Amino acid sequence: MVERLGDGIVNFYLIDHPDGLVLVDAGLPGHLAQLREHLARTGRTERDIRAVLLTHGHPDHTGLAAALHAAGADIWLHEHDAPILADGPRSAMRHAKPERSMMPYLLRRPAAIGTPLHLARMGAFTAGPVREVRTFDADRILTEVPGRPEAIVVAGHTGGSTAYLFAEFGLLFTGDALVTADGLTGHTGPTLVNRGFTQDSANALASLDRLAQVPASLVLTGHGEPFTGSPQAAVEQARLAGQR
Repeated sequence: MVERLGDGIVNFYLIDHPDGLVLVDAGLPGHLAQLREHLARTGRTERDIRAVLLTHGHPDHTGLAAALHAAGADIWLHEHDAPILADGPRSAMRHAKPERSMMPYLLRRPAAIGTPLHLARMGAFTAGPVREVRTFDADRILTEVPGRPEAIVVAGHTGGSTAYLFAEFGLLFTGDALVTADGLTGHTGPTLVNRGFTQDSANALASLDRLAQVPASLVLTGHGEPFTGSPQAAVEQARLAGQR
């Protein structure tokens, strides 16, 4: 019903709903062959994907959006992050400038360079723009999307960061509003993404309160392993971990 795609650094998810296929996030351009191979096992192609739900506009979450839009999928995201998609992946630093430079993290932990290098090798900054998108500006049920997911705004990582709840399955997709692995710090387990990749850490921390209230039994994040348990339990661990 839900498959985790991507690699050891970046996650995106394929939901096989009776009403149609949905992707939550869109990985990196280099993941297109993987997605096609996965779909081909059940006799389908990217043209069978009805909707792509983007948790935010960063390039490691939007890489296949242009290709999937061209194949016929509706692309959904919060209106605040839509300009990143319209202007292309290199505009992310301009539209969602992080609080801190990456350099202190790389000096403290040289192995962290592997994360940005991996994104570059997988074409993170080469994807085409997408200007025709479906947007929302507040929490809402996306009745047009198979499974009728609820978009829950959790701003902070970016101004338009959004989680998606598929209530009938108990699935909560958090994107980078809460992750279980941080590529720069090396931390594993529920946590906020470091400030080198976060636009507004105060808002990100406040948004954890919203996630903690969501009724779900499995938390699927943009980076790291799934968290089996309630969002509240994941949030409690994230608060203990703090933000670096």
